[in-house]
Amino acid sequence: MRLVSALAATSVVTVLTTAAPALATAPPTAPGTRTAAVAPAQGHEATGQEVRALLSTGTPGALAVAEDPRGTWYASAGTAERGASVTPLPDHRFRAGSITKMFTATALVQLAAQGRLRLDDTVDRWLPDLVRGNGNDGRNITLRQLLNHTSGLYDYTSDPEFVRSHLTGENFLRHRFDRFTPQQLIATALAHHPYHDPGKGWNYSNTNYALAGLVIEKASGRTYAQQLRRTIIEPLGLRQTTVPGTSVEVPAPRLRGYSKLGENDSSARVHDVTRMSPTVPNAAGEIISTAPDLNRFLSALMSGRLVPEPWLRQMRTTVPLNDQLSYGLGLLARKLPCGKTVWGHGGQIQGYLSYAAATDDGTHRATVAVNSDWPDPARLDKVLDAEFCQD
Repeated sequence: MRLVSALAATSVVTVLTTAAPALATAPPTAPGTRTAAVAPAQGHEATGQEVRALLSTGTPGALAVAEDPRGTWYASAGTAERGASVTPLPDHRFRAGSITKMFTATALVQLAAQGRLRLDDTVDRWLPDLVRGNGNDGRNITLRQLLNHTSGLYDYTSDPEFVRSHLTGENFLRHRFDRFTPQQLIATALAHHPYHDPGKGWNYSNTNYALAGLVIEKASGRTYAQQLRRTIIEPLGLRQTTVPGTSVEVPAPRLRGYSKLGENDSSARVHDVTRMSPTVPNAAGEIISTAPDLNRFLSALMSGRLVPEPWLRQMRTTVPLNDQLSYGLGLLARKLPCGKTVWGHGGQIQGYLSYAAATDDGTHRATVAVNSDWPDPARLDKVLDAEFCQD
């Protein structure tokens, strides 16, 4: 759920080009066989090289899928499952982590566009008395400040005891199926003083999106999952995207997720953490998806098909973080080394790292994912740098 930088498997590299916009896929690799490498598509050689280079981090597998007006292609390396030769393919699902925040922000902005709420409503207007104590006060925090992380609310995933008891080490394995309500997670955050007064700084906090999910439910009269399916997932035909709720599974076909449980040593034991409770990330990071679905979502969002243009402009009104990064309403803007700017979000959750990005008109989009959580997220940045700076 952390902000991705921007924010020994068998090596298999496959690159596919298509003249048509539809994504073609290769047949699955039979166990015990090796797929011959296919030469990268013209103009995408650097991207393919960066995908292949991800294996040097020790990740079992890596996958990137890109789309532009010339067509669709993908590059994959390694394996979708340790101990097997299963080529990562575009239809393989993975936990998208904080990429979920783009969906949550979009759903809330849609409600604002419909007049169901205002982005400058206070949290207390929708969730009376929920945010109180230790200097936290929902009467002074707006919904906009939740979405752009200027609320000052402490991040519940940074609570030292919660990290020890549920997010790292053997305790994660013991408790990875525990269920939490958003209110329980928010209470963990409210045990801490805020990072700063509302609107007076910027601190990434999953607590903001746990609250946003509750506001979506209150304003829409539907569960968070129902609202996302009704207004985003089903209209866009994102057939491989799910909001798991309490299900601990990643539906097949999938990239299995692997973790060292917070240990950075190269000799640390690797654990299969594919199955886990999605109630900890909830509206801040629970979505399961595929690279093509995430690209399709970004294409629709950036082109104004999900929210009207005036509201998209608000989503792309950003808080500067440094010379390269700024953050809007659930959207990270990153200036690339070649001078271009792309919009999207990173995802980091046990077992997976991913990053989805698109140009401001949505005509060029790409998603990269690895089925491990220990690589330096900046390595995923390099894949997208290569893809978007190819021209």
